[in-house]
Amino acid sequence: MNFGVLGPISAWSNDGESLSVGGPRQRCVLGTLLMERGKEVTVDRLIEYLWDDDPPRTARSVIQVQISHLRRSFPDVIKTTAGGYMAAVEADRVDLHRFRALVERAKAAGDPAEEAVLWDDALACWRGQPFSGTGSEHLWNAVARPLLEENWSAWTSWAQCAFALHRYTEIVTRVTPLVREDPMRERLQYFLIAALYRSGQRASALAVFQECREYLAEELGVDPSPEVMELHGQILRDTESHVGRLIGAVTPSGGETAPAEQPPVHEQRPRDFVSRNDLPRDIPDFTGRENDLDRLLALGTRDENRAEIAVVTGLGGAGKTTLAVHGAHRLADRFPDGLLFIDLYGYTVEHEPVIPAAALGSLLRAIGVQPDAIPESVEERAALWRASLTGRRVLIVLDNVANFAQISPLLAAAPGSFTIVTSRQDLPGLSGAQYISLGMLTEESSLRLFSTVLGQDRVDQEEPTARAVMRLCGGLPLALRIVAGRMLSRPRWTFEHVKQRLSEHHRMFRELRIEGHSVEAVFELSYQSLNEEQRRAFLILGVMIGGTVDLHGAAALLDCDPPEADDLLQELVSVCLFEEPSVDLYRFHDLLGSYAREKAATDLSPAEAEEARRRLADHYLDMANRAADMMGPRGHHYEIDRSSSSRYETTLTDHAQATAWFERHQDNLASAVDFYAGVGLDEQAWQLADSLWRHYANHGQTELMMSTQEKALAASRANGNVRGSAATLIGLGIAHCLAGRFSHSLDLLNEARELLETIDDERGKARVYSSLSMVYDRMGRFHEALSCIWKVFEYAVAAGDRSLEGVQRANLGAMYQVLGDYEKALELCESALKIKSEEGQYETSAQVLRVLGEVNSQLGNLDQAFSYLSEALKLAQLIGSQRDEFYIRNGMAVAQRRSGDIEAAIESHKAALQLGEEVGQHSADSEILSELGCAYAEYGDAAEARRIQEQALELARTRGERHVEGRALLRLGLLPEAVPHDDRVTYLASAAKLFADLGAPEAQEAQAELQKLV
Repeated sequence: MNFGVLGPISAWSNDGESLSVGGPRQRCVLGTLLMERGKEVTVDRLIEYLWDDDPPRTARSVIQVQISHLRRSFPDVIKTTAGGYMAAVEADRVDLHRFRALVERAKAAGDPAEEAVLWDDALACWRGQPFSGTGSEHLWNAVARPLLEENWSAWTSWAQCAFALHRYTEIVTRVTPLVREDPMRERLQYFLIAALYRSGQRASALAVFQECREYLAEELGVDPSPEVMELHGQILRDTESHVGRLIGAVTPSGGETAPAEQPPVHEQRPRDFVSRNDLPRDIPDFTGRENDLDRLLALGTRDENRAEIAVVTGLGGAGKTTLAVHGAHRLADRFPDGLLFIDLYGYTVEHEPVIPAAALGSLLRAIGVQPDAIPESVEERAALWRASLTGRRVLIVLDNVANFAQISPLLAAAPGSFTIVTSRQDLPGLSGAQYISLGMLTEESSLRLFSTVLGQDRVDQEEPTARAVMRLCGGLPLALRIVAGRMLSRPRWTFEHVKQRLSEHHRMFRELRIEGHSVEAVFELSYQSLNEEQRRAFLILGVMIGGTVDLHGAAALLDCDPPEADDLLQELVSVCLFEEPSVDLYRFHDLLGSYAREKAATDLSPAEAEEARRRLADHYLDMANRAADMMGPRGHHYEIDRSSSSRYETTLTDHAQATAWFERHQDNLASAVDFYAGVGLDEQAWQLADSLWRHYANHGQTELMMSTQEKALAASRANGNVRGSAATLIGLGIAHCLAGRFSHSLDLLNEARELLETIDDERGKARVYSSLSMVYDRMGRFHEALSCIWKVFEYAVAAGDRSLEGVQRANLGAMYQVLGDYEKALELCESALKIKSEEGQYETSAQVLRVLGEVNSQLGNLDQAFSYLSEALKLAQLIGSQRDEFYIRNGMAVAQRRSGDIEAAIESHKAALQLGEEVGQHSADSEILSELGCAYAEYGDAAEARRIQEQALELARTRGERHVEGRALLRLGLLPEAVPHDDRVTYLASAAKLFADLGAPEAQEAQAELQKLV
């Protein structure tokens, strides 16, 4: 079996037949494992590649699913390790590793003809863009882009070898499309021009040179390299005898050619080039940024014949200069001709940015050019600077850059040079540069910084509080270092004391100031660099509701159209005053957000701030109502005033998009309810809360569900809003039911029913009965639940609401399943499926398919059961209903157990429990545990079966889930190997009585088993 990553992720059988590698996520996982062939790839790293910086809560489960699929497709390839997974595949079976091995052999070859064959074989490994088809931006930036550089290097080496063998026509044929793809590849341009000239195409060679020079001038404002310039001059003089020497090619006999004469511009180089080290002091306690440092060092140690440029960007105080200086010190041995540093004062108090002419003057003097020999114009200084570095290995740090224009003339062009640029702007004009964007330090890196500065013991004594301080600093290196510095000079200060000082909002920025370093001053400089329109946008964004905002929300907040908002947002992102963690989703860094709010409080009028927040809240209300319409039948219908928000709407076309929108904004929506409630807009508060409850319930967000409903209820009661009070009481009732507080849930729902009766709201009462049926079901009061469902069903038929009718048919089918009337359950579920599904009825379909699967499992129709359950699982995952998913997984596990696959059943039960744990939804835990206990009993592990059944019993009793309690009692009574006889009698007697009280069919089974013992 062979694999490919140098193009679309692919696999082939030994006879060359293409094999399926799955969708983008599966391709991403497979590609990453193949890249690290034979080495462990941690789950965290896979998550980082799959979701960049915004993984879902179920990320680990998704990874496990992808691994499971890969194992089925490629047996014995994927191995589990202590911290992740590993691809056990031979190197020559993966095109990347085959390519690299061929490159090493080519470099070591002594015969040019053999070398050429090896380079051809290496290049043949490439099929297109590496790692394509994965959809991972992070994988592209971290892995694929560097691999492209390896490809370019291989092409350059091939061209040099081919030139030595006089294969000029082949060079022209193969290199021409390459330089059209990337005209910045000057070394390849050189070989193309030389090959054209050597093959007698002098005019074509001059034309290619002219295109190269015009492109570089337009894009970078520079001339081609001195090597290319000299070749051009010799072509003009038509002196063919020197061409072979100019490229340093290897002759067919293997000997080096003589070096070329230097072009005339080199006469301007200083006779005594001064090698010096201007780097600032390296900090002894550099901490964190290991990945960023590795990338910087890798760029500085590449052996390519090109001038490397690394651009380090980030928020003020993110540690850009620290990283650049530390990396430069680590690279000192690689650059014997000089380590130069210049602060360009792009963002500095009481310093204007250094103009290019002045910066060039400083750099030229630093390398030994006499002041009277420095030209006047920027262009001449830049030419002298580039010429002076030719043939030298020099590292230059251009620190604190304001914009691209400031550094364009300063960039070294000599192969072997390395320029590190630090800036708060992203400097998009720098073609060919590699970008290192600094985010905030992770929690562990922040703690290591504290430990390095203050000592491990001091951190260990208060680790939880130290973590709290770290979170208050938001992982900003400058803030962390200020805190560490203050604590170092004040040994009596504890982390608790620092936490209290930082927690006082009005004094936070005073605490983050020490010896001329100030977080607030750093932010202020960035703010002052903005124009008037950008400043206003920054201030208004500072009063946004919630912690993030998307493009359309920002348009509402800023009161402009989305394209205009997009321009403003991107301008703020480019100067690192706003973050874009995912496409069209924006946020402030924690401390920068505090600064923006404080700035807005002083520079925006209260009325302007309140109007902006109201526009955003109305946008959220409008969008939440649209999204909720796609989630299933609504209990209450109401009209939203869309006059102020319609221009900002995001188009939602299906359930999946609605779910994705809710997931993206769920915290912001809770904050919008708080906003409405806080300003007394009770109608909007309850409507927004009512639009949210189903999403929160499906995704285990019980706390958010409760808080939004409680805020809306308080606002409705304060204003005497009966319908709003009733709607939020229903939402609260559902939330308390999901949390296992059934008695309180019944009280809330009955109070809602009484309120709705006073305003004769029949649809509202139907919603109450639907919610009551859910509570009664969880309590094991099945006949009361059935009565409530029939009431809702009758209302739906009378109202002609086919959508609601379909839901109730599904609910009736589920209830008859529990009561043991399988024929009626199948009839109702099948009739529910026949009702034409409208948009928003997906949960009904998933539930119906689950019940059909479970009933067929109970009847022994296992093939049909697996078919229904598999379809239900796919549907639940499609719509993102995690609450449905763990019930379906539990049903799948029971079917596996009945089919005799006990090990698979145990794993499926555990996966269902794990999913509930990950999403914080534990309403099915006791039921799943009891079924897991059954699986262990059939597996032959009676002791483990007893332990788990006792755990299920305790949980069911705590939550008041009487039917599950009865099941656990019955199953404990059926464990003769692990439970004493008298205890089994007690368990079975209790189960028989409890089932009889509930009217559950299991009463007869419990009584029969009891009779056997007594």
